[in-house]
Amino acid sequence: MKTLLPFLKLYRRHIWRLLFGMLLAAVTLLASIGLLTLSGWFLAATSLAGVAGIYSFNYMLPAAGVRGAAISRTVARYVERLVSHDGTFRVLQHLRVFTFSKLLPLSPAGIARFRQGELLNRLVADVDTLDHLYLRVISPLVGALVVVAVVTVGLSWLDVGLALTLAALMLLTLLLLPPVFYRAGLPVGQDLTRLRGQYRSGLTRWLQGQAELRLYGAAAQFRNALDGTEQQWLNVQLRQASLTGLSQALVMLMGGIAVTLMLWLSAAGIGGDPHPGAYIALFVFCALAAFEALGPVGTAFQHLGHVIASAQRVTQIIEQEPAVTFTATSPQNAGGAAVTLRDVSFRYASSDPLALDSVSLDIASGEHIALLGRTGCGKSTLLQLLTRAWDPQQGEMVLNGIPLNSWTEADLRSRTSVVTQRVHLFTSTLRDNLLLAAPNASDEELSTALHQVGLDKLLDNEQGLNAWLGEGGRQLSGGELRRLGLARALLHNGDLLLLDEPTEGLDAETEQQILSLLRKVSTGKTLIMVTHRLRGLANFDRICVMDSGRIIEQGDHQKLVADRGRYWTFLQRFAL
Repeated sequence: MKTLLPFLKLYRRHIWRLLFGMLLAAVTLLASIGLLTLSGWFLAATSLAGVAGIYSFNYMLPAAGVRGAAISRTVARYVERLVSHDGTFRVLQHLRVFTFSKLLPLSPAGIARFRQGELLNRLVADVDTLDHLYLRVISPLVGALVVVAVVTVGLSWLDVGLALTLAALMLLTLLLLPPVFYRAGLPVGQDLTRLRGQYRSGLTRWLQGQAELRLYGAAAQFRNALDGTEQQWLNVQLRQASLTGLSQALVMLMGGIAVTLMLWLSAAGIGGDPHPGAYIALFVFCALAAFEALGPVGTAFQHLGHVIASAQRVTQIIEQEPAVTFTATSPQNAGGAAVTLRDVSFRYASSDPLALDSVSLDIASGEHIALLGRTGCGKSTLLQLLTRAWDPQQGEMVLNGIPLNSWTEADLRSRTSVVTQRVHLFTSTLRDNLLLAAPNASDEELSTALHQVGLDKLLDNEQGLNAWLGEGGRQLSGGELRRLGLARALLHNGDLLLLDEPTEGLDAETEQQILSLLRKVSTGKTLIMVTHRLRGLANFDRICVMDSGRIIEQGDHQKLVADRGRYWTFLQRFAL
């Protein structure tokens, strides 16, 4: 239960709206009880009065009371739905923002171990499940307690003993059923949460991997495994439905006992009157209506296990400490971007080998550096450390004479332009995807950037910059995605350019155009480019060859060729 406390604290922002919703829910329940109770008494009293009492019996007031209770129930139910759902949606909005604000600083180190589908399921489905805490647990329980109190006080005006007897039966139901069904529903709720996440994660992977699964003939096998998970999920839902039916049956049983007891006791007399007449119907129908109001309580705590399991999954993410924290203020510094690395060592996990092993490097402001080496030698890791995706376990990284961990996130991001291996496009327009890099850029500047990277054809349509790119830019080729990433970097215009395989997927002619463009636009800027392609490296100020997390040789093209080391070996293979 302690897992729910942080989420309950978030309800404070909407406490009055939620309390008003619970008040309206209680009013609705009481109006329903009043309607059935008054109707039962009215019918019984009218029958006893008969035709002879048509002039002595007051029909008008009970009839008005029945109509008033019916109207009150309808209006209260309608307004309660509006207020409760509005409050719930506001709480969910707050929960999502709160969860995402906790999740964002963890990227990428804190969420690297979660699959995309699993992370999305926790962020969406598990957060959505937390609304059950108000709608299915708190509100029904508060409404039931209000019903017990009001019914007991109301019936006490007629007979204290009968009122207390009915109250005792109702309280006994509230004390026994919730704990029993909480215990019974806890493993079911945990299984539901686990299987829902497992199924949705598997479904996401199955949809994303359709091409590979069909090519290698594994689609049927993967689908069978997914169907097996779905069947387990359906079986657990069946168990939950069975528990729900059992809880409702027990509430009906307790209600039947209460109605029978009220009929038996009231028949002996009410309030000292041995001939209570129509008041017998009043007590019987009041007991029947009151136990109908207690119906949701039986299933309320059954869903608590589901809520707790979802809360634990969300808490597992948001309670992590960020691997990287930024300061609030950056020291004053001049323009440019001089980078210094001193004995930098880094590994992704304590059991992993070193991705970088005592790397030292001095890069002057405006210098152009190429990082060359085999896949997995630490090139991309070095770029990620420069963006502070992670911090090194050993050594120091300095930008413009200031330790990298002394920069604020905003200052570091504004100083750095990055093109990663995987360029992500949002499901939006071409303009929106470009404005991510420069929110205040004009349409002319956006068009110029596209022209510089050779993407003029994206503007050759009626929509222009308003062209819809679709999910992840699916209609663009890999080379076009790379060039769009370069266009973003040009628009961002940082002093430090970090490029990870910017010409991957491009033909030789386009690659030459992009490299020429980079030389032109990066004049006066510090450029660090990761590559495994050798074309154009002669134009870089320095080439650093990496292997097993170390820089094994560095120098300009002529020097490395003369040394006949690893770089020279790469050139010989490239020539072949």
